[in-house]
Amino acid sequence: MSESGKAQAGAAGAEASLGGAWLTGCEPLVSRLHTRSGAARWNLGRESFSAALERSLRWRFPQGPPGAREAEQYLGALHLEDLALACACAEGCEEAWEEFLAAHRGSLRRGAAAMLRCGADSGDAIELADSIFADLYGWRESKAGRQPLIRWYNGRSKLSTWLRTVLAQRHVDSIRRSRRFDSLDEEGAEEAVAEGRSVAPTGAPGAFDPPDPGRQRYLELLSRGLNGAIRALGPGDRARLLDYYLSGRTLAEMAVERNEHEATASRKLERIRRELRTVVVRTLREPPASLDEAQIALCFEYAQEDWPFDLREVLEEKSGP
Repeated sequence: MSESGKAQAGAAGAEASLGGAWLTGCEPLVSRLHTRSGAARWNLGRESFSAALERSLRWRFPQGPPGAREAEQYLGALHLEDLALACACAEGCEEAWEEFLAAHRGSLRRGAAAMLRCGADSGDAIELADSIFADLYGWRESKAGRQPLIRWYNGRSKLSTWLRTVLAQRHVDSIRRSRRFDSLDEEGAEEAVAEGRSVAPTGAPGAFDPPDPGRQRYLELLSRGLNGAIRALGPGDRARLLDYYLSGRTLAEMAVERNEHEATASRKLERIRRELRTVVVRTLREPPASLDEAQIALCFEYAQEDWPFDLREVLEEKSGP
């Protein structure tokens, strides 16, 4: 292992030894998830994996530790194999990095080509895609200290989806900086100073990076798309969503009420979810939204963070005459 890899592994071990407070008493659950993730393939210890689970919990429940049942449901739904691979990469496991590159470098270059509207083998696409690997492996400042960017992956989405989101954000940031610096000619800079506005010096990217200005638009487009998709559902499908997501009924309870097998209730709910996603993605691709795949991925990623979408209001809204 390289010296930088050893340093990262040591930092990760120290973090793991300090973590775990949120998972106290959940050792059997952590052991099951550790086994399911295939973490042993990378010699990733249970303590390190537990620390990754706790980071994900803290991200999802910033208000404080959830109840045992809610925590188990959340953690069990994570993409555990991807989370274990990312965690092993963050600790400097060379074998994990080799698999990571083999699995994701090609798709990232294709994604970059789609954003830049060029061939996947073009120099620009390769440069954009490969530029994120240094950040993924290198250090980044955070409240928890210096960490590799890949440690920010929380397992809620597929690792491939998260990587495309990182790539899209890198591309957006690059365009934003370019436009910002191009507009700050000498006269414009003097006016800004005279008006008391701060101006970032050229060559200091990130000196005054605001939140992604497209974030609100993406969430609004996603809200409109989901609103329309839900309103197009039949009364029975809307009732299933209402029962499951807002009334707290289990699949077994829903099956009894509808005189059907629990497996049937599960399949029907999954069908509704697939149909909703298909309609929403189609709406985002078509005019007037006209988003590309990377932007659509950003829509869903931002929605996982903090999305004030009122599902109850839409589901309980009366259908038209």
